[in-house]
Amino acid sequence: MMNSRFILLGLVACLFASCSSSSHLKASQKVLAKTKVIPGVRTTAYTHTEADHIQHGTSSALGSNLKFGRVRSAAADWSVYPVGTVFQIEGTPNVYQVDDYGSALVGTNTIDLYKPDKDTMDEWGVRKVNIRVLKWGSFTKSLAIMKPRAKHDHVKKMVQRIEKSS
Repeated sequence: MMNSRFILLGLVACLFASCSSSSHLKASQKVLAKTKVIPGVRTTAYTHTEADHIQHGTSSALGSNLKFGRVRSAAADWSVYPVGTVFQIEGTPNVYQVDDYGSALVGTNTIDLYKPDKDTMDEWGVRKVNIRVLKWGSFTKSLAIMKPRAKHDHVKKMVQRIEKSS
């Protein structure tokens, strides 16, 4: 189990730090040293075919396609988990990156996990999980993306929360 964790963390480190294959172990040890486990995080799931997401299709708040591969998309309150935050749900091999947000998430500390279809979304349901933050995102980048969109109440709340805590 520990070897597979080091391999996974090494892959994540390579993905985000462009390491060579000979440095997987060293890179994974550095990532492990900087990680933080957050217990009991409420997670839900969403898909691009839900009524409140149809207008956005498969686009994230960044304008990129929602991901469901080696790295998967997640939506969160960017005043809690800023854009670019990368995490793993303990006990799963999946790695998620916060690249989306949603009005129902603001102020809830809930993370919404992208699923490619309604059946997979329903299968996830609502779960409390421990997450290991592998890389914290950027509040500065979050603000840069959200400020022009602050006419929407949920975006305005996130912007205000970030600015208040700065």
